[in-house]
Amino acid sequence: MPSFDVTRSRFRLADDHVFVLAQMATGQPVPESLAGAEAQLREAGLINGAGELSALLLPVMKTVVQPTVIVSLEAGGRQGTLLHGLLVGEESVVCHESWPGEAEAVYRLVEPRTVVWTLADLVALRQSGDVPGDEAVVETTVGALEAGLAALEKAASTPGADERALVAAALAAAGGPAGPLADLIVELRSQWRVTAAWQGSQGGQAGVVARAVAAWDCGPLGYWLRELPAEPVAEGGVTPESAFRLRRVTPKRLWQSLTDLLPDAAELAA
Repeated sequence: MPSFDVTRSRFRLADDHVFVLAQMATGQPVPESLAGAEAQLREAGLINGAGELSALLLPVMKTVVQPTVIVSLEAGGRQGTLLHGLLVGEESVVCHESWPGEAEAVYRLVEPRTVVWTLADLVALRQSGDVPGDEAVVETTVGALEAGLAALEKAASTPGADERALVAAALAAAGGPAGPLADLIVELRSQWRVTAAWQGSQGGQAGVVARAVAAWDCGPLGYWLRELPAEPVAEGGVTPESAFRLRRVTPKRLWQSLTDLLPDAAELAA
């Protein structure tokens, strides 16, 4: 069920709820298949009897239906994949955050000056703490990596299993480096990818411009920038034989990478 927190202008909404609100905000009809989602929004008080959106929703929906920059974040871990993101408008910025096992995401306004800090928070990036920052590189193939991740998933569902031994064996069988990569996979907290997209110009041609960065958060083993496959990855552009490379970086380097994702005023003007 949708709900809201009036003290902080936060809203819990599923994808169907957001679609219904966007349709109504732009004067478009709501499909019959989404009548149930519309009824839930009315019951929650986000739509009144006259079919008007709650005034609390107006700043959020104005940005949702007319974003200038869309930042999408895909974070995968042992609880599955979560989708977060930011919608940057001319006046406001909307952040949406998912929760494991929940259909609804939390939508809230954030201060435009804190966009990079908000992104860092969404990927749990920390600048403090005893995190190794010295550079190191681990290379393998996508196929070997997938074998190692599959072994970890199997070990996690097997009580008493030696996760590292199973992962190392799977990597070795697939032709990958069993040592350092096995350690990274076992310590993997999340692997995330952040993509920023906007209408712009490249080479004099108008169209969608996008930049992306991907990394691993391996807890005590530090942060690792995924250099290969290089972002943005084209659909169908990765095979089991494709090269996979991680480079350990400092938290400061990842903060800068998140900053560099966002367009400046000149890029938006173009």
